[in-house]
Amino acid sequence: MKFAATVLGSGSAKPTLERLTSAHVLNVHEHFYLIDCGEGTQVAMIKHGIQMMKIEHAFISHLHGDHYFGLIGLLNSMHLMNRKKPFHLYAFCELEEIINIQLRVASTTFSFPLVFHPLDSSKTQEILNNKYVSVTSFPLKHRIRTCGFLFKEKKRARNIKREFVRKHNIPVEWFQRILDGEDYVDADGVKYSNDSIVKIPGVSRSYAYCSDTAYHKEVVDIIRGASLLYHEASFADEHEDIALVKFHSTARQAAMIAKEANVGGLMIGHFSLRYKDPQLLLSQAREEFPNTIEAVDGLTVEIGS
Repeated sequence: MKFAATVLGSGSAKPTLERLTSAHVLNVHEHFYLIDCGEGTQVAMIKHGIQMMKIEHAFISHLHGDHYFGLIGLLNSMHLMNRKKPFHLYAFCELEEIINIQLRVASTTFSFPLVFHPLDSSKTQEILNNKYVSVTSFPLKHRIRTCGFLFKEKKRARNIKREFVRKHNIPVEWFQRILDGEDYVDADGVKYSNDSIVKIPGVSRSYAYCSDTAYHKEVVDIIRGASLLYHEASFADEHEDIALVKFHSTARQAAMIAKEANVGGLMIGHFSLRYKDPQLLLSQAREEFPNTIEAVDGLTVEIGS
């Protein structure tokens, strides 16, 4: 079952020809979740094969423009495409006001319900729980209120191996008994052990998203053991003083968080425009946490694979 993150924008501040600003899409069993929505996000969706109409939930970490300036355009495109199903937006309450002003000035009413879910940066809380995933928001340390997000895949169900069902023509009444752990005994009295005929689901996967934040050890316990951590890495070691003033992280600090949280892998992004080539940032992060990759626009990472 699919559990993958696609980077639509990996830069900071303003878009360039190489990098758009922050936006990720998480695919959980072909259900799609948008995380941040910087300028140009819908164009990136078209370019990288993400169907915007399939997205039902969007999570905006904070209200600096490079994390949400693409949202009104995306919503308006959905409206023009006559979307009917609800769109759930998780963000700070001021964003609802911003959207309403834009709609009022344009004399526009969306063709679909926009369901707003206000975030609270003062605490860690579950903000979504459905059949496939649970989503928790948690406080980050930035110049304005900012939340990170932790997506946890729901425990996958045990399944009987299809080839065994076809080969042995198992009666329907046996299905639940087998899923409950019982060995199967066929009409001739031959016993088949449960372990040999049932697919045991793998470990549930998780994706932690830490957007703009200073080095913040408080997140370690929240994201501990995540399959993949995305963490901003705006600056190199030589600009740690600037990172401190601007409430951002260096690549090394992002890697320190990954190491302390014992995550499976780290992806760094949100690179300052001063770095034409992020290889310096990547190398500094890898000195602390070797399993680090660079966020690149269009990159899809299969999480937990």
